[in-house]
Amino acid sequence: MFSETDGSRKTIGDVDILYHDGLYHLFHLVLPNHDFIAHAVSTDAINWRRVSNALFIGDPGSWDDLMLWTMHVSPDPYRSGRWRMFYTGLSRRDQGRYQRLGMAVSDDLYDWQKSPVHWEDHRGPRDPLPVKEAVQKSRRDGANCLHAEFDPNSCLPLEPDSQYYESSLSEGRHWVSFRDPFYYHDGEQGWLLAAGRVKEGPVVRRGCVALMKEVAPHQFEAQPALHHPRLYDDVEVPNLIYFDDDYYLIGSIREDAKIRYWHTKKIGEPWQSYHDNVLLAQGNYAGRVCRDEHGWLLWNFYSMNLLDRTSENLMPPPKRLVRSKSGLLRAVTFEGIDAYLRESVDCRCIHSLIEDVGPQIQVCRVEGGHLDLSCESGFQAFVFDGDIDCFRFHAKLEMQGLGKCGLVFRLDPESRDGYYLSLDILKGVAQLRAWGTGADGSGEHMMTFRSLQSGFWYSKSRSEASVQLLAFGSYLELTVDGRVVLSLADQTFDKGQLGIYLEAAEVRVSDVRLDRLASPSQTDDHLASG
Repeated sequence: MFSETDGSRKTIGDVDILYHDGLYHLFHLVLPNHDFIAHAVSTDAINWRRVSNALFIGDPGSWDDLMLWTMHVSPDPYRSGRWRMFYTGLSRRDQGRYQRLGMAVSDDLYDWQKSPVHWEDHRGPRDPLPVKEAVQKSRRDGANCLHAEFDPNSCLPLEPDSQYYESSLSEGRHWVSFRDPFYYHDGEQGWLLAAGRVKEGPVVRRGCVALMKEVAPHQFEAQPALHHPRLYDDVEVPNLIYFDDDYYLIGSIREDAKIRYWHTKKIGEPWQSYHDNVLLAQGNYAGRVCRDEHGWLLWNFYSMNLLDRTSENLMPPPKRLVRSKSGLLRAVTFEGIDAYLRESVDCRCIHSLIEDVGPQIQVCRVEGGHLDLSCESGFQAFVFDGDIDCFRFHAKLEMQGLGKCGLVFRLDPESRDGYYLSLDILKGVAQLRAWGTGADGSGEHMMTFRSLQSGFWYSKSRSEASVQLLAFGSYLELTVDGRVVLSLADQTFDKGQLGIYLEAAEVRVSDVRLDRLASPSQTDDHLASG
């Protein structure tokens, strides 16, 4: 996991990852300043080491002298061994209300130079002559990671074409959306995607995936929108991948802070949605894809504070993308977690959490490789022996009747404070809550109850589900029938007991496995500072 130094006020923002020669390269924003693009590397996609920052905001008067936003790094199709970074810039000239796209290049992924732009500094026409001379003397010669040279023939920075997209401050929301570039090459032609907005329709329904065609090296020509769902204010951080004979378009939606996708057999044909097109639940945002030797990976940052996405963010472990037989795209647990497996826990050692419940009310029986658990009335949890902090728990739950069940973990057996994971197997709904006890004397506020995340799944069987719960530092993940349903981070509880809870229910638990995991070597307050 990767986050920002505690107390520095900086936090990780939108991410982009590239895999090259056995090394994962992470480029990311640093919020709330947006004044540079950071760079980190990893061999296992979990532990990261910061290296020199990649890009910085431009010198005063530059097109990107206010903020840098989302970027995308990909090979230069015109020069072997060179890389291009398309990135979003904001200028002080526009008070940050107009978004544009620029480019930087590198021969090694570490040393970046901004590409020439058709943009001149016209500040201070009435300045005194000594001030004008000082401005002229301060200007840099040559391109670097701060400065782009002037070229009257450059098409950069790219702006939205008024033929297809909102392009002026007088339209729509009175600020121009044209950000989050993603470069895609189909083997013959190159295409640049961006988060844009069409010109017509209700103001908060104009969000689209803008499209540009690369008609010559580093020269782009506007095209009609690749996809306009006619529903969202913006489709942020678009990605386009080709996966087993289908095209998938992945985007992040601000309205519900979820990552969604659309699909088509052929570019140019309508984009379609499945009945469930959510890849990751609420709080996971700015999804980006990269390909390594095992296939596609999905990355994002997660906001522990949904009211303020400029603080308390981290980048959780990636998810592996798989495709179902019917074509649905699904996120599954990253196989790199296996490297953290330690000893297995004996799951036959299980007992009632609440001791004063009589045997006529409850059953806890271990037999033939499975557990039979029941509680006729009220709440009861059956917990495994000992405290556990980081773990991976797998089990198949088969419900009898229409009662309620779920999991508890990092639970204090005395106060019963901890995480409560409700599993409605009939409806396919998972809800995770942090449930605890406040300070003495706090009255009705002594009961603390926070809903952390909800997720949904569908299966033909309405009475059983194979679940896997992962607790890895502050990162928490639930998969149902192999698919990631919950993915989040929370720091309320760090260790305690693990078990299965029932409310007037009976359940058979089979295929039980509980493994301890080594803690992440990088804690949540590991750097993203620079």
